[in-house]
Amino acid sequence: MESQRCKGMRDLLPDDMGKFRYIEDTFRNCCTKWGYREVRTPSLEYLRLFTATGTLTPSRLSKAYSFLDWDGWSGERVVLRPDGTIPIARLYLENLSFPARFFYVTDIFAFEQTGKENRERWQCGVEFLGGASPMADVELLLLAHELLHSLGISGVQLRLSHAGLAKALVKELGLSPRDEARMLGRILDGDWQAWKEAKSNNLELDKFLVSLVNFKGKLSDFLKKVKLPAEGTSPELESNLSNFIDILRLLDDLKCDYQIDIAAIHGFEYYTGICLQLFSRGEKIGGGGRYDELLSLMGSKSMPACGFAIYVDPVIKMLSLKEDERSESGVLLRGDEKKSRVVEACFSLAQSLRSAGRIVELDFAGESVADYRWVVSVSGEESFVIIDQKSGEKWEVRTLPQVVGILGVD
Repeated sequence: MESQRCKGMRDLLPDDMGKFRYIEDTFRNCCTKWGYREVRTPSLEYLRLFTATGTLTPSRLSKAYSFLDWDGWSGERVVLRPDGTIPIARLYLENLSFPARFFYVTDIFAFEQTGKENRERWQCGVEFLGGASPMADVELLLLAHELLHSLGISGVQLRLSHAGLAKALVKELGLSPRDEARMLGRILDGDWQAWKEAKSNNLELDKFLVSLVNFKGKLSDFLKKVKLPAEGTSPELESNLSNFIDILRLLDDLKCDYQIDIAAIHGFEYYTGICLQLFSRGEKIGGGGRYDELLSLMGSKSMPACGFAIYVDPVIKMLSLKEDERSESGVLLRGDEKKSRVVEACFSLAQSLRSAGRIVELDFAGESVADYRWVVSVSGEESFVIIDQKSGEKWEVRTLPQVVGILGVD
């Protein structure tokens, strides 16, 4: 029988895992310093968590892995987590009632027809539950910048849009509820062509919409080129535009680089405010936004909230890490397993080195191909040959303390 992994699934080999742990550790360190605390949610959630609230667009729900959790008599549909934020909101509602800053490392699952794209996707997420002011949005944007800088990811582009502004604009078009929902779903799924088809009965509004959707740049140019109609627009549209401008002004004050790109909005149906997308080398590596209505949709009182996620899979491909600890200071111990005193000496030396913080691999079969800096061959109780594979130097010594001394272990 042929052995192969499932379509759309990915194995992480040792080098991949080294990068994965580096991302995870860097992310955890950054978030902890900003006052965020780590949480974890189950891989399985009830399907109703994602359907009853209308929190996911139909296209996203169609890609969820769902099945019946059968107990022999009845059952309920469950899903493999298709989103990271909604389970965190559930966790919050079940356990807390005060503002909270959370972070998490999790996998999400989404069906992809061809199987050529990942169906399991890892992400490092941050959620600020209770953060209401524009400063909360700015905090997350700066945290995302710091994290990617700490990972050594260069050329990061921050693209900003606003879900509240987009939703208010769609309402201004005077569409039927069905057509409005369809258009909004297309916009949130990243279909920028939907904007081109948007027309209203207000010529000034149409001009505003075209200038807004086509604009790419910073706030200073935005204020010059994008003008709200003098009359005929709703307070909701004006309020969301004002909120967007307030956030951009704060980013300018803090010298945070960004690009306004309303047409590039791509997010979840529960987003209500600023939306962010992070790109590097032409690939999307993160995204997020504000979702003030999510908790109320889930049956709780209204709670302002915002968050973002860094996508681990593309970031792994961009990392170029320095030599790992094995090639820098690791030790490969070789000996003859048929000689009991040699075996005893190997285990004794390995224990001493590991206690001093070194990585040590025992190789009694002479088959290891691992890239260690030091190779120590033990041929007897008082016979050790040491090779530094970095410099090519070689020593022959007779005692364990001499070995430890050459390896530079305190």
